[in-house]
Amino acid sequence: MQLKDKVAIVTGGASLRGIGWAAAKRFADEGARVVILDLDAEASARAAAAIGPQHLGLACDVRDEAACRAAVQRVIDACGRVDILVNNAGVSQSQRLMDSTQADYDLVMDVSVRGAFNMSRAVVPHMRTRKSGAIVCMGSVAAQRGGGILGGPHYSAAKGALQTLAKAMARELAPDGIRANAVAPGMVDTELLVGKIDEAGKRRVAEGVPLGRLATAQDIANACLFLASGQSAYITGVILDVSGGLHIH
Repeated sequence: MQLKDKVAIVTGGASLRGIGWAAAKRFADEGARVVILDLDAEASARAAAAIGPQHLGLACDVRDEAACRAAVQRVIDACGRVDILVNNAGVSQSQRLMDSTQADYDLVMDVSVRGAFNMSRAVVPHMRTRKSGAIVCMGSVAAQRGGGILGGPHYSAAKGALQTLAKAMARELAPDGIRANAVAPGMVDTELLVGKIDEAGKRRVAEGVPLGRLATAQDIANACLFLASGQSAYITGVILDVSGGLHIH
């Protein structure tokens, strides 16, 4: 039980087929009490209940700094502590540079980058008092390679900013016993792909991956578990590629 008695917050975790929920479930399997944050309170509660009765689901728009602070306080009041934060909430858009709008840019950047900034700022004071904590940010191979699969340039930029935020937090927060890392998945076979790529397209992408398949949500959840647990106690400020070899460098 790698996360026995730990409390973990996962943002953007209400979809039962998504990376966030898979990470929350994986953490719970390892003994953690999990709190899922998402825009819809009922969906968050259902997602938490699907993991087990002791887990919580709360509404939180991570773009709203006050909402993030309030959600973290509710977690501390209910669970007594926060050990792990997974900044998973994000919006994927495939529009090309000249086809995207200011609104597209604002949405993608605000959810991924501002959201992670807000949530991290909300948990860090508590983690500092305990001299312990792990923050995991959900990046993308799109940031590593400059797009090239489904994400538009604003999506790649958001994930690149998020990965850099993780590095900067790692450097700043290390003296406080807080680690920060990011995961950079390749294409993951979740419901986010519905309507964006068909089965033939998935096969074409898989053919370009050295390991010959798309990632599953479980693949990414396992990487999050590693970075959130004591197994990575001496690892901070890394971007962990989980892309089947798509980004070998």
